[in-house]
Parts: sequence; structure tokens; C-alpha cells
Amino acid sequence: MAKFDKYVEYLKNNPEGYWFKRKLFGWGWTPVKWQGWVVILVYVLCLIVSVLVTNKNSLVTDVPVVLILLIIIFTTILLTICYKKGEKPRWQWGLPDKE
Repeated sequence: MAKFDKYVEYLKNNPEGYWFKRKLFGWGWTPVKWQGWVVILVYVLCLIVSVLVTNKNSLVTDVPVVLILLIIIFTTILLTICYKKGEKPRWQWGLPDKE
């Protein structure tokens, strides 16, 4: 079986119904269900809208500070969702051993 097929099998093996599974290499998650992909899409859209709004809003004098705060808030929300709806994160280097 090719490596890609094993990777797809790893992602599809999701009896717990996680929205996010551990990345194969490193620490973090990858979306595996449509709900996870929607969360990532909303996160990216929030970042884009934040950049556009803070750059065009003349009332905001400290644009970099406001933008950094928004990025921190949105990233914290994303990480919280990943923790609650994903596998327990850990360092991983390749496909996990069969347990």
C-alpha cells in the first residue's frame, strides 16, 4: 500500500468522530471532518476581515495593536475548538504504531 493510501486510511479511521486528528509529523492537528474544515475556513475569513477592517477604519489609531489582539483572540478560539473536538495533541513522527 502506498504511503498516501496509508495516510488517507489513518485520517478515515475516526470512530470517535473527531473533527481534527493529529498531524503525522510534528505537533498539531489537521481537519478530517467537514466541521473541522468549516472551523478553519471561518478562522481564515475572520483574519482576512480583521485585516481589511482595521486597515480601512480611520477611527482605529493603533491598527497594529488592534490587529494583533484580534489575531490572538481568533487563534485562542481556534485552539480551544481543536482541543475540544480533536485528538489529544502530542509530538508524532509518521504513522502511529498499531495499538
